[in-house]
Amino acid sequence: MELSREGEVPAARVESLDREGRGVAHVDGKAVFIDGAVPGELVEYAAYRKKPAWELAQIVRIETAGAVRTSPRCAFFGTCGGCSMQHVEERAQVAAKQRVLEDALWHVGRVRPDTILRPIYGLSWGYRHRARLSVRWVPKKHASLVGFRERKSRYVTDMTSCEVLPRRVSDLIQPLRELIGSLEIQGRIPQVEVAVGEGLVVLVLRLLEAPSAGDEARLKQFAERHEVQLWAQPAGPDSARPFWPSQSPELYYTLPDYGVRVAFGPTDFTQVNHATNRVLVRRAMSLLDPRPGEKIGDYFCGLGNFTLPIARCGAEVLGVEGSPGLIARAQTNALANGLAERSRFVSADLFDAGACAALPASDKILLDPPREGAIEVLKSLIGRAPARVVYVSCDPATLARDSAMLVHALAYRLVAAGIVNMFPHTSHVEAIALFER
Repeated sequence: MELSREGEVPAARVESLDREGRGVAHVDGKAVFIDGAVPGELVEYAAYRKKPAWELAQIVRIETAGAVRTSPRCAFFGTCGGCSMQHVEERAQVAAKQRVLEDALWHVGRVRPDTILRPIYGLSWGYRHRARLSVRWVPKKHASLVGFRERKSRYVTDMTSCEVLPRRVSDLIQPLRELIGSLEIQGRIPQVEVAVGEGLVVLVLRLLEAPSAGDEARLKQFAERHEVQLWAQPAGPDSARPFWPSQSPELYYTLPDYGVRVAFGPTDFTQVNHATNRVLVRRAMSLLDPRPGEKIGDYFCGLGNFTLPIARCGAEVLGVEGSPGLIARAQTNALANGLAERSRFVSADLFDAGACAALPASDKILLDPPREGAIEVLKSLIGRAPARVVYVSCDPATLARDSAMLVHALAYRLVAAGIVNMFPHTSHVEAIALFER
C-alpha cells in the first residue's frame, strides 16, 4: 500500500488481478479495483465508484510499470469492450485465470484439487471463429459502424480491424461498413454474426426489413467479391437461411486426433477457438479414458464435440442436449463419421429434475454445461453415481458450486483441475476438472 498526502491523487501498489482483469490493491483496509493496472505496479488512481468495503477506479498515472505489462496489439484496445487484458503478458493472463479458478473452488466450494493441470491454450491471436458484431447507422456521419461494443457502453466501437478475429474476417470490417452504408435498409441491420469453418466464412445479417432489389444486388456483389457466404436472419436464430450463394459447402471443423469432422450451422453454438478446442478434447479424453464396453453419458453434448471422440475410442455413448435442432445435427454428424452404432442422442431439459432422474446409469459421464452449471444432473446421481466425472466449465463459480455437491454430498474426490484459455486477452475463464469416487 502507498499512502498519499492530503490533497494529492491517491496511489497504490497493485497486488494481483481479479476475475474481471482489473488490478487489485488495498488502501486503508479497503479493496481498490483499478482498470488497466497490472500486478507490481505503483499507480495513481481516481475512484469512479465507492462503497464502504471497496472502490472501482481508473489509472491517472503509472508511477512504476509492472514487469508483466505489455503493449496491446490492437489499435482499439481500451475503447473496444471485446478484450480487457491485451496489456497483460500472456503467461501472466494464464496465471491470473488459474488463480481465479483456485480461489473459486476454495471460497465457493471449499474444495481443492489434488493436482493442478497444465493450462490448455492454443491460438492467442486471430482465434475467434465465432463472433457477434453490432451494427449502428450514424445519420449525422452518414456512415455505419460495425464491431464490438465499447467498454461500459452500448455504443459500437468505431473500429476498422480486430486482432482476435481471423485476419480474413478482420479485413472485412471496413468493407462491411461501406456495404451497409450503401444499402437502403442501412438502419435496419442491428448485427452481423460471424461463423468461420475450415475454408469458409459465413456472415449472418440480422434484417429487420427485407432488402430491396437494389440492396439484394449489392449484397450478392459483396459476397462474390469477398468470397463469403451471406445468410439472412429475419427473426430468431432458427430463421437464418442462406441468402447468397443459395447453395454452398457446409461449415465444419475437424478433430484430427479422432478422425472426426463436425458440421455446424452458422448460428449453432460451437467453441470459438478451434485450435484450443482440439487440445481440450484431447485432455478430456485422457481424463475420461473411455474404453470399449463402457457406457458413458455426455450431458450438454451440443453437436457432439465430445460425444463423437468418446465413440471413436470404442465406448457406447449417450449424448443429451436441450436443443432438438442440435441433437438432429449431432445425429447427422455421428452418421457421417461412421459412429452411429456406438452413439445415441436424446433431447432433454437438463435443468429439469424429472428429466435428469430419467437418465440411464453410466459408468462415466462428461459434463459441458452453460454458465448455469449442472446441479440438477448431479442431484440425479445420488444412489447411482458413476466412477468418474469429467466436468468442462465456462464459469468458475458454478463449477465450484457443483464441485461442492460432488465432493461433499456424493463422496467424490477432486483429482485434478486446470484452466482452458479459450478466450485469450479477455478475463473469461474456462476450466476442466476430474472427479473420481
